[in-house]
Amino acid sequence: MSMHLEIDSKELADKWWQFALLGVGLLLIGLYVLSHLTAATIASAIFFGAALLIGGGIQIWQAFSTRRWGGFLFNLLLGVLYAICGVVLIVNPVAASYALTLVFAAVLVASGIMRFMLAWRYWHVLGWVLVLSGVVAILAGAIILSGWPSSGLWVLGLILGIDIVMYGVWWLVFAFALRRGRQA
Repeated sequence: MSMHLEIDSKELADKWWQFALLGVGLLLIGLYVLSHLTAATIASAIFFGAALLIGGGIQIWQAFSTRRWGGFLFNLLLGVLYAICGVVLIVNPVAASYALTLVFAAVLVASGIMRFMLAWRYWHVLGWVLVLSGVVAILAGAIILSGWPSSGLWVLGLILGIDIVMYGVWWLVFAFALRRGRQA
């Protein structure tokens, strides 16, 4: 399998090094996050809380600005719920991390079970891949649950760190594909 990239413009190809720099930066940030899992987990909970608080505030404002609309009460209650959840995450990010990790583990297990059901139905379309994916999801959920509540202090940071590292690797691969395309 060869990696060939069609280059839209010479300008893009000439800036391959900027994409490589982005990849290296993300890779370093991801490695930093992976070396500080608890701090990354707590920071993630605070960030998510701030996003919910802002989103809730906007939804409350929107509810009052469209008061005559039939969905006013529902819109208002949803905004208040978002805001309350945001405040809880910001005020107690450690407890929030425990709760989010527990929910995440449960979702992984449920998702794995659903993949088994989909694999049975669509076995003729690489169903075994869904079975494998389901096994991985259930095992990941079980590992997180078996270590809970202490896993609540590192799981979210681990996921964030892995995600950032993988994204950095992709940008590096993209940059060097651009560079190869430029040289061709």
